[in-house]
Amino acid sequence: MKKVIIIGGGAAGFFTAINAKEQNPNLDITILEKGKEVLQKVKISGGGRCNVTHACFDPKELTKFYPRGEKELLGPFHKFMTGDTFEWFENRGVPLKIESDNRVFPEANTSQAIIDCFQNAVTDLGIKVLKNQGVNNISKKDNKWIINTKAQQFEADFLVVAAGSSKKIWEMAKDLGHTIINTVPSLFTFNIKDNRLTDLLGLSVPNASVKLAGTNLENSGPLLITHWGLSGPAILKLSAFGARILADKNYQYNVIVNWLGLDTETVLDDLQNLKKQQPKKQVNLKSPFNDIPRRLWERLISASEIKPTQNWADLSNKQLLNLANELTNGLFNANGRTTFKDEFVTAGGIDLKEINFKRYESKLHKNLFFVGEILNIDAVTGGFNFQNAWTGGYICSNAITQKKQ
Repeated sequence: MKKVIIIGGGAAGFFTAINAKEQNPNLDITILEKGKEVLQKVKISGGGRCNVTHACFDPKELTKFYPRGEKELLGPFHKFMTGDTFEWFENRGVPLKIESDNRVFPEANTSQAIIDCFQNAVTDLGIKVLKNQGVNNISKKDNKWIINTKAQQFEADFLVVAAGSSKKIWEMAKDLGHTIINTVPSLFTFNIKDNRLTDLLGLSVPNASVKLAGTNLENSGPLLITHWGLSGPAILKLSAFGARILADKNYQYNVIVNWLGLDTETVLDDLQNLKKQQPKKQVNLKSPFNDIPRRLWERLISASEIKPTQNWADLSNKQLLNLANELTNGLFNANGRTTFKDEFVTAGGIDLKEINFKRYESKLHKNLFFVGEILNIDAVTGGFNFQNAWTGGYICSNAITQKKQ
């Protein structure tokens, strides 16, 4: 009986184990988890609801949500994709639903539905799950993998590393000859202290555009003002794609915010029309742009050197231009970042050049596999990191069971 050891009791590890055992019931599969509990990231994902995947059903389009891994994931996504994820869970009694922003959650609206699905499957299939089994070293002897934990030694024909962002496991992979791309944080809030944002906690605009000054990096989407500065999908996506650039800058950088997602000339024309159409109205009484909350509008007016008591007719061309620039080219200085501790994501890991993505197998060692965030693959928020785990686990399990792909 062939033995499979999976390091990591998370989403990728469980998914790999379940698929492999279903395909070949004769495999002896053991999951080693260093902590006291398994599937902890699944539990807290999506605010406790588990953002399983994203409703993007074209492989090429889906890869664009991955700052690291876009090229490598195209082939795998043609083999196991979002639609396959829906079918996989629904076949196991966990129907999924698509929300208005295309994020996908269990219909039960709780991550426990996914955890129960996995736990029931490993129990029914006879997959062993051992907790408090932190791995101390990995070696190879006579075509067998030797895995030592503090408690005991394991031997395996196939070794799957699904340990997530684990510095200790990366060091072991390095000892086996693999290259580790150094890790930097991804997905974080931009820390900005600016009078235009002070005390506006919780205000948001639905379709802003945000750019890193001095680069070509730009993203659009909802923008949220937080206690620390700026967040929301537009910022988080920008932080993911700019993760290494921002790390190189030691998180000292300038951000250009277009609150309306419109060009300056168009907005200036709108402001000039307002001056003609409602000359006697006081500028600060109401935002003429539905997407701009009044309190933010008042701050942008002040930053444009416009007095609160001025009417539209009183505004000079310079003031109108200032306001148009504040609305479309607001410059903010960022100093630092705030990461999400519960859903921390990093850019970095096993060098993708050293992985055969037809099998998720090491190019350096036969029967050594890497799946999930242990690889230098990461994505923006919205269920994409889980989809990477499902796809990698499925293809890896096929390779272990020698299922034709």
